[in-house]
Amino acid sequence: MDSSVGATAPLSSPRPSLSAEGRARLFPSATDAEWTDWRWQQRHSVRNLEQLERYVRLTPEERAGVQETSSLFRMGISPYYLSLIDPEHALCPVRMQSIPVRAEARVRPGELEDPLGEDKTRPEECIVHKYPDRVLFLALDTCSVYCRHCTRRRITKGGEAELTKDQMRRGIDYVRNHPEVRDVLISGGDPFLLSEERLESLLAPLSEIPHVEMIRIGTRVPVVLPMRVTDSLARLLRRYAPVYVITHFNHPKEVTPEAREACERLVDHGVPVENQAVLMRQLNSDARIIKELSHVLLRSRVRPYYLHQMDVAEGCEHLRTPIAKGLEILEQLRGHTSGLAVPHLAVDLPGGGGKVTLQPDYVIERGERETLFRNYKGQTYAYPEPEETDCSCPYDEVWQARSRELGFRGR
Repeated sequence: MDSSVGATAPLSSPRPSLSAEGRARLFPSATDAEWTDWRWQQRHSVRNLEQLERYVRLTPEERAGVQETSSLFRMGISPYYLSLIDPEHALCPVRMQSIPVRAEARVRPGELEDPLGEDKTRPEECIVHKYPDRVLFLALDTCSVYCRHCTRRRITKGGEAELTKDQMRRGIDYVRNHPEVRDVLISGGDPFLLSEERLESLLAPLSEIPHVEMIRIGTRVPVVLPMRVTDSLARLLRRYAPVYVITHFNHPKEVTPEAREACERLVDHGVPVENQAVLMRQLNSDARIIKELSHVLLRSRVRPYYLHQMDVAEGCEHLRTPIAKGLEILEQLRGHTSGLAVPHLAVDLPGGGGKVTLQPDYVIERGERETLFRNYKGQTYAYPEPEETDCSCPYDEVWQARSRELGFRGR
């Protein structure tokens, strides 16, 4: 805690946010106009050991981590996100996500450069087409903060840069020429670092393709650079609805007033926001933390969507949890909080197998007449099976014909 906040302060005094305390301590000369300017934040990001040591007293493991990973993966921390770091605790969740440690420089058995097997399904530089009805559109290779658990570090380590106009055109043409694609996920890097003009040059042509039913944007900006989420950006996204924002909060400490305002600005403009968290050892690997994260997100109208098992990316094993830990967390959530607060536990199978979701097994025994379950308290209940088991849907042929006649697209 900042020493300027005394224990004898009146109870009615508003307590400054973590970012306000950190800003006063680390960037006292920054004006309000500068601090709330996302481009100022980008220009003043901490990118090397010399800069970092001006602001954080590093542990030996962190200092070695910065040095030994400098040629492997970028480091970059926005002043805002840096302001959330606990200067006294090396296991601060913000610190663990943004400052490398020595273990990150070591590649363990089973770790992969391309853990999700994306490159073998990459028909264009900017397109990954792994699932039948959706594609990943890689818009750029830069981020405002380089997460130490990044699964796409082969791209975000640098060298690919923002798409050229020709690469972007070829990516859009690919989507246009594949009518099975109904869902486009724009990612990178972080698409919200593009200028609004550049982002619109992607959204506009994609939204005009008849078979594209929705666009999703994967971004960590609401977490690490919330001042980027302006009314102008939110209005732009709303123009091309349905556009969904998929963001990436991993710990309740990240859900600051500024981050909440960014998320609520998007929702207020009609842009749904969902969260994908990554389960990380000693950072959020506890049901209490995940429940608090879900609750604080829901208060900001952000839906907890996925809880991801850590991918087997190179240099990340020190952060990975056993599969059993994720199942244990789900079991401790289910029944003890609302279903909206329980994310799907997802494992992206190494090498390109795609996502599978896991649930604790509540079935005790399956029989022809009934199925026995245990509930969240461990009590046993029987569900009677129906006598009739024909599950065909005879009207579906009629509905499909009528839909074709009306040109119905589900919008």
